[in-house]
Amino acid sequence: MSKKSKSKLPAPTNGELEILDALWTLGPATVRDVYEHLERRNEIGYTTVLKLLQNMYEKGLVHRLAEQRSHVYSAAYKREDIVRQVTKGFVDRVFSGSRSQLVLHALRDESLSADEIAEIRRALDLLKSRER
Repeated sequence: MSKKSKSKLPAPTNGELEILDALWTLGPATVRDVYEHLERRNEIGYTTVLKLLQNMYEKGLVHRLAEQRSHVYSAAYKREDIVRQVTKGFVDRVFSGSRSQLVLHALRDESLSADEIAEIRRALDLLKSRER
């Protein structure tokens, strides 16, 4: 992670989140690497990926190394830090800051698998044990 404070993380757009996900999956990568990774899932142009990465570099979301003619990009922040920030922003906007309302809404989803329910129970048990 960069030296910037976690509370000062730049806010990524949806497109930037897709690119960050690609970089977290691939590790340091060229524009072509990111483009090819994203192209498998959705239609996106090479120049769009290039422009997004340039913008992300300016925002401080990615690092850039110049190697020969290609730039190699890497995520400037860990996935967990960005997910935490994006989730907090979502909870603030949609649930007026109530994390419990977010969880209750998610639990009302009828498509939860038994594995997902077990994982939620483990997380709640862990939280409960920390309170003691």
